[in-house]
Amino acid sequence: MIRVRWLAGWSAAFAAVSGWAEVRPAITPAPPASPPGEIRREVFLASPRPGTAVLASAYYTHPRGLDLISMHQWMSRSDTTDVAYVRRSSDHGVTWTLDEEVRTEERRPNGTLRRMLRGGCVDPYTGIFVRFRIEGVLPTDDPLEGLRQWAIHYSASRDGGKTWFVDEQIIHRGPGFSATRPLPGVEIGKTCYMVGDTASVPLFLDDGTLLLPIILTPAGPDGQYVNPGGGYTYTDAAVLRGRWTVDQSRLEWELSARVTGDPARSTRGMDEPTLAELADGRLLMVLRGSNDRKPALPGYRWVAFSRDRGRNWTAPVPWTYADGSAFFSPASCSQLLTHSSGRIFWLGNLTPANPTGNRPRYPFVVGEVDRVSGLLIERSLRVVDDRRPGDGPDLSLSNFSAREDRNTGEIVLHLTRLFARSQGEVRDWTADAEIYRIPVVP
Repeated sequence: MIRVRWLAGWSAAFAAVSGWAEVRPAITPAPPASPPGEIRREVFLASPRPGTAVLASAYYTHPRGLDLISMHQWMSRSDTTDVAYVRRSSDHGVTWTLDEEVRTEERRPNGTLRRMLRGGCVDPYTGIFVRFRIEGVLPTDDPLEGLRQWAIHYSASRDGGKTWFVDEQIIHRGPGFSATRPLPGVEIGKTCYMVGDTASVPLFLDDGTLLLPIILTPAGPDGQYVNPGGGYTYTDAAVLRGRWTVDQSRLEWELSARVTGDPARSTRGMDEPTLAELADGRLLMVLRGSNDRKPALPGYRWVAFSRDRGRNWTAPVPWTYADGSAFFSPASCSQLLTHSSGRIFWLGNLTPANPTGNRPRYPFVVGEVDRVSGLLIERSLRVVDDRRPGDGPDLSLSNFSAREDRNTGEIVLHLTRLFARSQGEVRDWTADAEIYRIPVVP
C-alpha cells in the first residue's frame, strides 16, 4: 500500500486552483505549519519576445568572493536552444556585463550542429571554473536524434570565465577511446551520453575528484540505441570521475558503472541524476523515473548509493521519506544541494496524487535529506511555488538550478515558469527567468 501525505503547510488555495481536491487520496492532512521565513521572487531575465522562454542560471567563479557568471538560453521548442548567452558580475549580481553570444546552431553537410549549455562549477581545490555543454549533429534537426548524437564537452578557466585554457570533448582515459567512441558502451551515431539538465550539478570529493552525473542511452545487440521501456525516451545513469593532470592543463575522465532501471517499473529508465555525500562518506544519487505511457505504475523518485567514491552503485530503488513511507514525483529534474552548514537539501517536484509521466510539474518544493539514511525528511518540506490562478494546466516548474548565497546562506533558485500562459492545445513558450531566495530555517 502506497502511503501519500499532504505536504506540511500545504495551501488549500493551490489545491483548489489545480483541481487536485477531486483526485487526492483519502488521507489525514498534516497539521498546518507556520511559514518559516518568507520566500522572495523576482524576474532575473525577461522573455525577449512572445513565444520565447528564457532559462537562466548563475554560478560563483572563484572559491571565495562574490564574482558570478550567468548563462542563459532562449527556447521556443522542446530540447532545443535557440541562442545562448554568457554574462559576468563582479558585484554579486548587482550589475552584469553585456551578453556574449554562445553559438548553439551551425549548419553542417550532414545535418545541424546543436549545442546546449549545461551549467558550471568552481573547483574548491584548484580555483578553476569548469562549465559543461552537450553538442551533436542532428541529421534532420529532430531533438530525438540527439539520443544517438549528444556528447559532453567541458571548458575550464582560471580567470572566472573570461578566457578558457581548455575546451574539449570528454573522453574516457586509456587506449581505444576517441571522439566517436568516447566512453565504454557509447558510439556516437548509435548511442549518446549527456548531462540531462542544469540541475545535474557536479560534486567535488575531498581528494579533488570531480564527479559529473550524466545519462547514457543503452544499446541493443546491434549497438544501436534501444528503448526497452516503451516511453518517450530511455536512459541509464552514471558518473564521470574527473581528475586534473599534474600540470592542471586538463581533466582526465573515467566512467563509473551504470545505474540501470527496470523498464517494467520506470518506462524511461533512470534519468537526470543528482549527487550528495552522506555523513558516513557514502554517495547518494537521486534519480528521475517515469510512468510515461503506463500511468497505472506509481511515479517515483529513485535512489542509489555508492561506497567506493562513485565507481559503483547499488541497484536503484524508490526513494522514500525517512520513516519509509512512499511519495509521488513526476518525471522531472531535481537537485541535491549541500549547504555550508553541512545540511543537504533536495529541490524538485512532489505531487499528492500519482502523476502521469511528466505531469503535473507542480508544486515545486524544497526539503531536507537525512544525512545518515539519505532519505527525505517529510516534515521539512516547504512549497516554493505552485500553480496559481490564471496559470495553464501544463505549467512546468522544473527547469532550474540552485546554489547557496555566500552572503546570506539562502538557497538561490533560478527557475522558469514554463507554459504558465498556455491554454488549450497550443503551448505558449513565453516565460521569464525568475530568481527565488529561500531562507534556510532551523
